[in-house]
Amino acid sequence: MALDEAALKKFGFIPRETKDAINIDPLQTAGKLTEEARRALLEWGDGYSVCDFCGGVLDLIKKPPIEEFVHGALPEFLNIDAVRITHGAREAKFAVMHSIAQEGDYVVMDEVAHYSSVVAAQRARLNIKKVPHSGSPEYMTDVEGYATAIEEVIKETGKAPALALVTYPDGNYGNITDVQRISKICHDYDVPLLLNGAYAVGRMPVDAKKLGADFVAGSGHKSMAASGPIGLLGVRKEYADIVFRKSPTNKNKEIELLGCTSRGATIMTMIASFPHVVERVNNWDQEVQNARWFSGKLEEMGIIQKGQKPHNHDLMFFEAPVFYEISQKAKKGRYFLYRELKERNIHGIKSGLTKYFKLSTFQVGRENLQYVLDSFQSIIEKYENEK
Repeated sequence: MALDEAALKKFGFIPRETKDAINIDPLQTAGKLTEEARRALLEWGDGYSVCDFCGGVLDLIKKPPIEEFVHGALPEFLNIDAVRITHGAREAKFAVMHSIAQEGDYVVMDEVAHYSSVVAAQRARLNIKKVPHSGSPEYMTDVEGYATAIEEVIKETGKAPALALVTYPDGNYGNITDVQRISKICHDYDVPLLLNGAYAVGRMPVDAKKLGADFVAGSGHKSMAASGPIGLLGVRKEYADIVFRKSPTNKNKEIELLGCTSRGATIMTMIASFPHVVERVNNWDQEVQNARWFSGKLEEMGIIQKGQKPHNHDLMFFEAPVFYEISQKAKKGRYFLYRELKERNIHGIKSGLTKYFKLSTFQVGRENLQYVLDSFQSIIEKYENEK
């Protein structure tokens, strides 16, 4: 059946309304493309463009320098033995779970784990044992709870979990937990540790060997200024032959990666942004200072930061009773805040959220952050004057 002309008019080029806004969305602040990546997006955007140079193994392409990037630069960047590109952090987590564990095995993970960690375990047909957090206001993971959870699995099944996972930082509160201690606990039980670094790799220093992580999952589109979906998986050499095992029929294809993963614009934008990513990781202390300063200023307005204090990450969760109170009476109800911010060219707090919301200060800069603060204050004053 042929589509009529009216139906086709809905498609074609669609402009992005928010592309020039001040963006405080945690999903997007560290995924914003560099100018070099924007050029790469146009240059390499045609289908399987890099496959013109592939001899059968994508990550061994020498020109463009994908092999040097994947097998040289990224392992050094993460201080881990082997790295592969994936379609995202969730695909990296699934690859580890599916290769390391057997159906019915347990994986231990923190209660603040991202839903994709849970779904990855379910897809691999694994059971899950959760490690609790401290509750409000900090929601910090109980580090010693990893030992408790492992002991519970041993008691219930007669054997240790196949894997443990820690979220670093968690995607709700931006808490940085003590991964080194968790790693020590897990390794005492011979349980390997998977670090979900979707909000870490590309924003802040991640040293896998120092942290004691056996596997690292990262996100290119969330945290490495790349066009997604794209991610990476780092693996210690002890597990590389298991996770990256090859097909017996297609001998140069790695099974967990379905032969090859991101090709074309995604990998080339990650490569294009990499020098900038390395530089900004080295300036992480300034990002933490900006986050703490911003949080302090919001708390002066009665908007309360939940989670770890002093905070150690750009992602933060706030409770805003002042905005919730306004939403009960405002003409636009709970959508008033989104619309007020949109009028001020600020994007990132989801439509309909007033009482609780999260945001990120990463790479926004003090000048723009001050504008966001001034905007919050002016919104509060506007509705106070209407009482």
